[in-house]
Amino acid sequence: MQIKVTKTTTPAEMPAEDKLGFGKVFTDHMFMMDYEEGKGWYDARIVPFGRIDLHPASTVLHYGAEIFEGLKAYRRADGGVQLFRPMENIRRMNRSAERMSLPLLDEDDALTILTEFVKLEERFVPRSFGTSLYLRPFMFGNDETLGVHAVKRATFMLIASPSGSYYAEGINPVKIMIEDEDVRTVRGGTGYAKCGGNYAASTRAGERAAKKGYSQVLWLDGVERKYIEEVGAMNVMFKIDGEIVTPKLTGSILPGITRMSCIEVLKGMGYTVSERLLSVDELVQAMQDGRLEEAWGCGTAAVVSPIGKLAYGDKEYEINDGKIGEVTQKLYDVLTGIQWGKLEDTFNWVYKL
Repeated sequence: MQIKVTKTTTPAEMPAEDKLGFGKVFTDHMFMMDYEEGKGWYDARIVPFGRIDLHPASTVLHYGAEIFEGLKAYRRADGGVQLFRPMENIRRMNRSAERMSLPLLDEDDALTILTEFVKLEERFVPRSFGTSLYLRPFMFGNDETLGVHAVKRATFMLIASPSGSYYAEGINPVKIMIEDEDVRTVRGGTGYAKCGGNYAASTRAGERAAKKGYSQVLWLDGVERKYIEEVGAMNVMFKIDGEIVTPKLTGSILPGITRMSCIEVLKGMGYTVSERLLSVDELVQAMQDGRLEEAWGCGTAAVVSPIGKLAYGDKEYEINDGKIGEVTQKLYDVLTGIQWGKLEDTFNWVYKL
């Protein structure tokens, strides 16, 4: 793949690493590539970061024809840079594209785009443990017509944001509210796709939870309103009677790459991992009986996020005395150790630039 590069004439300064936050600062450049039915992808280019021009009738603005991904570039102690399972993000993006009737990406081309872009922006990969260069590939339909149909024109883009440590003040278990009104998505819908509409639809419940003092919501399925699905924008796992239980992928749950990695690490540690339906009644009973030993969310941003309290209805249950559990801590240590190059990558997950 040939990528035309136009470098910025006004390079930005890298902010202090303790001031980065998340998604607030962007690198000097962005990648763009266009698609047209019958022509395929064309005009791959890296240009200075800036605003984009869209026709007012553009498909994405009216019908939400959009998908995205999220992954990170990590700085190793030796100064090198690496990605974590990037091909899994590329494959998931194609699954999302297929669901939203957007064009697919060639896997090898997509990997070339990621690596060449990160090489160009390498100075923005921070050095402190826990920091990273967050990569946001996204695609949207931009047909200039109001007709509802499969996308015939699209744009693929990649932007990047140097990001601070998610746990700058240490890993503190969060309070979660089980949501019994809104649902995130349903089987047969777009739950397994990483599209913006799923996230927009989840914010109302999240805001209600925040007003009550909770960090996020634990979603129930949209059909029977009884089975656990995700926590906020992350997958979720529970340790019940020594067994690790995580909701199985039924089509309404995002197949998380961190989730997949957690399962592989846990099995390697000798834990039994069950991917199955878990009802809210079973979960509440386990909390009441003291059999719920640990609970955590898992995703790209946080890696793992321990849950210290769960609320359902008018009752609140404390998990593991409100402290991070042994398994949760082990997962965090192993995954971050591999991601930042502190531990040997025995799984062959790391892609070194």
